[in-house]
Amino acid sequence: MKPKWSLLLSAAIVAAAALAAGLLVIGPKTLAAGSAAAGPSAAPVKEAAELAATTDERPNMILILMDDFSLELLRTMPEATRMAAEGATYQNAFVIDSLCCPSRAALLTGQTPHHTKVLTNTQNDPEHPVGGWSAFQRYGNVEKQFSIGLQEAGYTTGFVGKYINAYEATIGSDGTRVPPPKVPGWDSWNALLGGAYGGWGFQSTFLDGNGAVRLRNHPRPAQNATVQRKDAAYATNVTRDYALDFINEHRDDENPYFLEIAAYGPHSRLGHHYPGLDTWFPPAFADQAPAGDPAGGNCGRVACADLTLKDLPGYGDDRWDNAPTYLDRAGRTSQAPAWRTNKVSLSDETALSQYRDRARMVQSIDRMITQVREAAGDDTYIVLTSDNGFHLGQHQLNGGKGAPYDSDTRVPLVVVGPDVVPGKRSQFVNNIDLAPTFLDIAGAPTPAYVSGSSFAETLSRPRLPGGRYAFFEHTYAKSHPGEVDLDSGSGGTIDIIPSYIAVRGSRGLLVRFDLDKSWKGTDYAYELYRYDRPWEDRNVFAEDHAKPYARDLMRRLNAYEGCAPAVCRALTR
Repeated sequence: MKPKWSLLLSAAIVAAAALAAGLLVIGPKTLAAGSAAAGPSAAPVKEAAELAATTDERPNMILILMDDFSLELLRTMPEATRMAAEGATYQNAFVIDSLCCPSRAALLTGQTPHHTKVLTNTQNDPEHPVGGWSAFQRYGNVEKQFSIGLQEAGYTTGFVGKYINAYEATIGSDGTRVPPPKVPGWDSWNALLGGAYGGWGFQSTFLDGNGAVRLRNHPRPAQNATVQRKDAAYATNVTRDYALDFINEHRDDENPYFLEIAAYGPHSRLGHHYPGLDTWFPPAFADQAPAGDPAGGNCGRVACADLTLKDLPGYGDDRWDNAPTYLDRAGRTSQAPAWRTNKVSLSDETALSQYRDRARMVQSIDRMITQVREAAGDDTYIVLTSDNGFHLGQHQLNGGKGAPYDSDTRVPLVVVGPDVVPGKRSQFVNNIDLAPTFLDIAGAPTPAYVSGSSFAETLSRPRLPGGRYAFFEHTYAKSHPGEVDLDSGSGGTIDIIPSYIAVRGSRGLLVRFDLDKSWKGTDYAYELYRYDRPWEDRNVFAEDHAKPYARDLMRRLNAYEGCAPAVCRALTR
């Protein structure tokens, strides 16, 4: 059975054909038009005219985006687990860059980082920004957000939560805080600003009656406030309240809506939130472990005491056999210098404590999912995913993200909604595929600059052919002020990860690192991993680089570098 949105789009194409023939006047409630050839008979014209008078029945859509969520946490979340059982679960879902800002820019536009030119979290050079809000705005990405296409197709759009790094208020000449600029593409705009990393005490935006951006304060409750009052001011719960307000306001509208809910959890905090609570991953008070009971607290479906470091594939794996490999023009290989040279500063005790705190931290997100699903109803597509993964002792990289390995690049992707056939999917999906998927469901055209591909049809047809490869790219940049992903609390090592491009297939991962950290020079070396183990255990490039599967990966990797959107799309098939 075709999904409802597909049937509606087919009907809209008939209306579009009649319009092209000059036989139909389209009103504001007509479904998004496609393209088709209209026959000369009067019957299609009558059908199109009837459609023009009907209510827009395209589905609402909600994207729930978590921050630094790693896959081992999913089993602790009751509602997310229920979603996975009732909906489509994409087992091979990845992000194009395992770093907050480049990943979010790619998701919002459907473009690769080499197209968005958003390569890091911070601008680095104000004149020629390479990351953050400055780069996102400078290089035309604001105008390429998929939300603009949804608006043009008749959707009401809303945004709640974490947006783009360094999208912040500024200080005016009179010393007052000036709201950040208005972002086109969103009818409702409730961005939580960077203070929300701490969990409590931050500002958010809203649009006044004239559509101008205003600031709202969310003060941190006093130390002696009740747990209920503290948790009401917790960033995840403020995000939830904004989201429910939007849903309740628009669920009975004639026009469909799209809402992005971008939680700050389970990202590590910046600064201290409350005296005496020293965890780098602060859960809501209702979920925290009691003093003196490190194995207590609320870890959802799994008792906190039952979460162990064995849940983290490859934890503590010795890195002696992971050094990259040089390949010369004659096909000969030689060992390259190791780039994993950081001191292993994350102790087992700290890693386990932080793992459990991260599990406690996502329980408030899970409760939000429950309430969002109840408010939205069964006729709404709800997508649950993350901007990147997170390593916590794997690869001997301490804690953080940015690496090309499964711990960092693989993310959950669960979808529920009308006509979704429950079950697991094997197709490879990247977060740049979300934008064209949302546009596809809305019946809106996908712009030519989009590098991702829609996976909408696999929601109702799980066995349809889809992507077979995922690509990653990452740009090294020495950290500058405003960098939020140093993860110093877990011994983060984002600064040592070199630039790379990579391709991931079912059999293996091929990474080309640039060991030269200058912006102009190159020093290429390779890592190749077979997935006959559940993590990147040993670099086998020297012994396997001439084998057919490795040659296929190398051919695709070479073609991916700087690829145009159409080429990028073709390489995943």
